[in-house]
Amino acid sequence: MNAPEPKMSAPRPVIRQLDEAAINRIAAGEVVERPASAVKELVENALDAGATRIAVDYADGGKTLIRVTDDGCGMTAEDLPLALSRHATSKIDGTDLLNIHSFGFRGEALPSLGSVGRLTITSRVAGGEAAAVTVAGGRMGAVRPAALTKGTVIELRDLFYATPARLKFLRSDRAEATAIADVLRRLALAEPTVGFTLRDVTGGGEGRVMFRADAGSGDFFEALRARVGDVLGVEFIDNACRVEVEREGLRLSGYAALPTYSRGSSVQQFVFVNGRPVLDRMLLGALRVAYFDFLSRDRHPAAVLNVECDPERVDVNVHPAKAEVRFREPEAVRSLLISGLRTTLSGAGHRASSTVADATLAAFRAEPAGFSGPARIYQMDRPSNAALSRSFAFQAPVQPVQAGFAEAPSARVEAVAEPAPDLTARPLGAARAQVHENYIIAQTERGMVIVDQHAAHERLVYERLKRQMAETGIAAQALLIPEIVELSPNDAARLLEFADELRRFGLTVEPFGGSAVAVREVPAILGTVGAAALVRDVLDELADLGSSQLVQAKVEAVLSRMACHGSIRSGRQMRADEMNALLREMEATPHSGQCNHGRPTYVELQLADIERLFGRR
Repeated sequence: MNAPEPKMSAPRPVIRQLDEAAINRIAAGEVVERPASAVKELVENALDAGATRIAVDYADGGKTLIRVTDDGCGMTAEDLPLALSRHATSKIDGTDLLNIHSFGFRGEALPSLGSVGRLTITSRVAGGEAAAVTVAGGRMGAVRPAALTKGTVIELRDLFYATPARLKFLRSDRAEATAIADVLRRLALAEPTVGFTLRDVTGGGEGRVMFRADAGSGDFFEALRARVGDVLGVEFIDNACRVEVEREGLRLSGYAALPTYSRGSSVQQFVFVNGRPVLDRMLLGALRVAYFDFLSRDRHPAAVLNVECDPERVDVNVHPAKAEVRFREPEAVRSLLISGLRTTLSGAGHRASSTVADATLAAFRAEPAGFSGPARIYQMDRPSNAALSRSFAFQAPVQPVQAGFAEAPSARVEAVAEPAPDLTARPLGAARAQVHENYIIAQTERGMVIVDQHAAHERLVYERLKRQMAETGIAAQALLIPEIVELSPNDAARLLEFADELRRFGLTVEPFGGSAVAVREVPAILGTVGAAALVRDVLDELADLGSSQLVQAKVEAVLSRMACHGSIRSGRQMRADEMNALLREMEATPHSGQCNHGRPTYVELQLADIERLFGRR
C-alpha cells in the first residue's frame, strides 16, 4: 500500500508596498464614511484657515456634489499640490502631538477625498493670484490659473465614484442631507462667531437654504446664546441656565436646560472639548449622571457644553475622525461636569420650563369647528377697577324677601378678601383656593399658578431626606456571612478601583484572592438585597459609562419612595396657611419645579395668556 503524499505547503505570502492610490483609499475608508464626513473635514479646514463666513452647497444628499466656500487665508499655487499629498498639513510641525490647537492635523482629508471622488480646489491668498487644481480617483492634474476674489472653494463631485462598492452603503438622499445638516449645526455651535449657510442645490440654480446662522457678536456667551437660538430654537434658550464653572485649570461653559425641558432622546446634547465637537462616552455619561436625580430613565437632558483645558491635558489623536478624546485626568473632568451642572441647576431654584405653561394653554384652546380664520375678539380692553366693582355689585345675587319674617336679619354680602400684597409679589404668589383636594390655585402679580400639592411636597421631603443623608452619611449593614462573588480578573480590578466611591454609599467590597471579591456591607436602607446581583449591575454600569451611580441611585430611589409616602397625599384638604407655607418652601428649595420623576410640580399662566384664551386680547 502506497503512503499518501505529504500535503503541499501553501506559498509564502509576499510583503509588498502599497501604492499611494491604494493607501489613500484605505485612509478614506476611515476618514470619509459618508457625505457628512466629507463636509465635516472640509468645514473644519475652512475654520482652521480663519474663515468668518462658510457656505456649504450639496446636491442629491452630497452624493453628486459638495461645495464648501470660505473667506479664509487661502493657498498659493505652490501650496495646492502639497495640500493634496498625504500627511501634508499646515496645522502642526510634527514635533508635539499633544499640543494641538486646530481642528485638523492629520493631513489625510484632502488626499482621501481626491482618491474616491473628483476634487477641485480653487484658492487665492491676499495679494496673490488665484489658482486651481483637480484630482480624480487619485490622479492629480496640473495647477492652472483661476478666478476667485479671496479664500478657498473646494468642490467634490461624484463621491465614491472610484470605489463604487461604497455607494451601496449610503442611505437615501434625504437621510444623507439630514446628516450633513447635523454636522454643520454641530460645527456652528462650536464656532458662534462664524457665519454658516447650507444650501440644497439639487437640480441646479441658487438652490434652497436649509440652514443659516449669522456670525454672533459680543462676548462668548452673547454669541453662543444667539447661535444656540439659531440651531436649537428660542425655546431652548428660554429654558436654559448659563453654565460657567472653573476648577484646577479646567473650565466648563455653555447652557444646560432645566430638567422639565427634558427630551425623548439625546438629540439636543452637544459636548465640545476646546471647541472641538466630540461624541465622548465619558462626557455624555457624566451629563446623564448630573441629571439622573431629576429625570426618569426614558427622558434625556438637553445641553450645549464646552470643556476647556490645556491641550496637553487631552489627547485628540485617538480616532481617525477625531470624534473621541482621551483626558489625562478623566475623573477631574467628570467631577467638574457633574458638580458644575448640579450647582447650576440648584441655582435655578424652583424654576420650571415655560414649555409646561405652553402645553397647558394649548390644551385649553379649542380649535373652532369649520372656521380657518383668526379667532374672534369679543372684548379689546380690560375695564377699570371701578367699573369692575360696580359690575360685581350688580351681579351679586339678591336675597329673596321672606314675608312674615320682619325680624329676619337683613341680607349681607361678604366682601371677597384681597390677597396679601406681600404674598402676591412672591414668585409663586398667594394661595387662593384648593380644587379637587390636590391642586392649589395661587394668585401672582402677573397671573396665576397651579400647584400639584402631592408632587411638590414629595420633592420637598425628598430634598430634605437627601440633606440629612449627606450630613449623617449612609448607614451600612454588615453581612453576617460575607458574600463571595466570582468575577473575571478585569471585572474584579475595575470594581476594586471604585471601592472607595462605593463605600461612601454603604457598599463595602474587598479582594478575596484571585479574581473573587467579598461583599461585607450593603446599604442598610435597601433592606434585603442580593449582593452578587448588585455587584454585577454595578459592573455593567461601569463598563457602559465608565462610572457607576447605581448604588446611589438605589439609595435615592428608596428615599424617593419614603418621600412619596411621607408627603401630603392627594385628597387632603389644606388650610390657607398650609398652602402658603408649601409655596414658600418651594421657593426656597432647589429643584422644586419638578417632582422626583421629572414631572413639573406647578404650572404658571400669565394673565395676558389667560385673557387671550377668553378673547380679551
